[in-house]
Amino acid sequence: MPAKKHDSKHSIGDELDEWFVPQPEVKLELESICRLHSASPEELFYKWESYSMKMGQERTSLDVPTVREFKKDLQETVEREARSRSHMRSADRKGPYATPRNCAKVEDVFGMFDGVTPVQQASSAGNKRKSTFETPSVPKLGKAHATSSPSDGRYLPSRADQEGVQSVTFAERQTPGQVIETLNGHLNVHEPPIAPHPEPRVKLTANTDLKKFRYRPMAMHLSEASEVLDDRIDEFQSLVQAHHGLEDSAFGNAAAQGTNEIIAVGRIASDTPEGKLNAASMVLETARRTGAGLRIPLKVESVSHQFFPGQIVAVRGINASGEYFSVSELLDIPLLAPAASQPSTLEALNERLGFEEPDDHIKPSEALNVLVASGPYTADDNVSFEPLHALCQKAEETCADMLILIGPLFDSEHPLLASGDFDLPEDPSIEPDRATLVDAFRTLIAKPLQALAQAIPSITIVVIPSTRDLMNKHISWPQDNLPGKKLGLPKQAKMVSNPVTVSINEVVVAISAQDILYELRREEVVLGKPKEGNMLARLPRHLIQQRHFFPLYPPVDRTLLPKTGTEEGIATGTPIDVSYLKLGEWLEARPDMLIQPSALPQFAKVVENVVVVNPGPLSKRKGAGTYAQLTVYPRKLTEEERSKGALLGHKLFERARVDVIRI
Repeated sequence: MPAKKHDSKHSIGDELDEWFVPQPEVKLELESICRLHSASPEELFYKWESYSMKMGQERTSLDVPTVREFKKDLQETVEREARSRSHMRSADRKGPYATPRNCAKVEDVFGMFDGVTPVQQASSAGNKRKSTFETPSVPKLGKAHATSSPSDGRYLPSRADQEGVQSVTFAERQTPGQVIETLNGHLNVHEPPIAPHPEPRVKLTANTDLKKFRYRPMAMHLSEASEVLDDRIDEFQSLVQAHHGLEDSAFGNAAAQGTNEIIAVGRIASDTPEGKLNAASMVLETARRTGAGLRIPLKVESVSHQFFPGQIVAVRGINASGEYFSVSELLDIPLLAPAASQPSTLEALNERLGFEEPDDHIKPSEALNVLVASGPYTADDNVSFEPLHALCQKAEETCADMLILIGPLFDSEHPLLASGDFDLPEDPSIEPDRATLVDAFRTLIAKPLQALAQAIPSITIVVIPSTRDLMNKHISWPQDNLPGKKLGLPKQAKMVSNPVTVSINEVVVAISAQDILYELRREEVVLGKPKEGNMLARLPRHLIQQRHFFPLYPPVDRTLLPKTGTEEGIATGTPIDVSYLKLGEWLEARPDMLIQPSALPQFAKVVENVVVVNPGPLSKRKGAGTYAQLTVYPRKLTEEERSKGALLGHKLFERARVDVIRI
């Protein structure tokens, strides 16, 4: 990726604020690194991510000492690369008969395209520096002990161990229980009762027709896919026309030459399938009804906006030459109405929580306690699933009303699960030579969930699959639910689709296991100064504005995603079945909460009155991860609201506390 040139220090500082949100002292160090290596803030952010994953994010907080170590690491890598090139040139000068030196091959020196796999330490200086960050490794098989067994048969050497970066055992993790981020900190955390509630306090309703997700994957017809993409443009044109009160004559074909200003609705695309979208390669794909499905280049220099492939936009402008459409304005696309309920419904649900009198002070014990976690649920070097056991223990200690588990549960990108080279705990009901993945799932995942259900019979467990789940034969997105009975999950576990919209009492929650935020960050093009400078708040807004769980089209090539720990090293990506993309739309109302796991930093924010939560993975590849705890207080009603009897907004963003916590 070529480095971007900046006109001034001020422009670099603005971009650093967007990508890093640094302290002033840290910002000066980052600016120094950008100038030294001629790197843009975006490139520097990718390198920082790779460095964080290599060293362990618990040891790479964004402070001055760590940034200086990061700077030193970059410089050492550049020097190693220069020495390698020098050795190769020396070998070439000695002629065809000279014996070439055994030079270390340096690949992906900054880890920009890897994102996960740490760089092999090639110099003594690098190894000496790395020793400062070493932590005790997990038991693993070595050459000297090839015939011996480790202390736990479920531990095997990981790819991380083989590459020189050791994992931190779960028992030796740092700062467990530390709260990383809090939303609405003025609200108290849920107080667990003395004993578990005798009856479930959660009324769970699926707002998604789960039967529609039982389609046959890999049976897509091109004509159906084309109609789905085309219909989406037509639907948005109707929304824009009704919202802005426009006549039919105001709309036109952006691909047709004309002297009059028109409004065109279409899909953002790139003029080439290779490379990242930019202002020069941006085209507008029209609908067949209004533009015969033609694509026309867009000139967008005069507007400040954020674009990505697949985004539906309404643009005002003119095509005077017939060669391109010059955009003068982007029209707002209306948001869905917020979720609402009848006062009588809210009162009945409040009684379910034990809150009856309207003037009573709401106690923290009356609030709903919901734990949310996303896979993977174990580190790459073992299949012990210790983070999952710790999460179940936390749910039991706090008497959680609900536990939401988002896939992957049995991760196809886990090196041991993908190879099948691991041992199961001793179980008399399983024959080791005939054990299947179902047996492994029942032993490693279903058992701790069954124990949790026995300890807290009133708990509700919601399981959302992932396209990376080995236990789901439905491999495409949108995705059918997991077979709960076959996998031995307790009756409290509710299997739902990916994505899904559910009502937890009155609260409407949208959940998707697909990491759309990471892919959007990679493909997004920001022109001008964005209205929302915080990237983690800007990316979820795209989903809310586009009314879809996965508005990006086409998805990012999986070879460009962070590498996995498997032998192949290629990520699963997003295997979209375009014919069923409509199953990913938000149809009726804007959700109160969006739970969107992502490889991006975990966060909890309010975006367009929607509480957006990224709990982060429960287990990272080489260490413990995070989960989210939601404390949801009842919706208090005033006498005026009761008397009117009209639909009432839920206002979850005012009465929900979110804590992102280290497991």
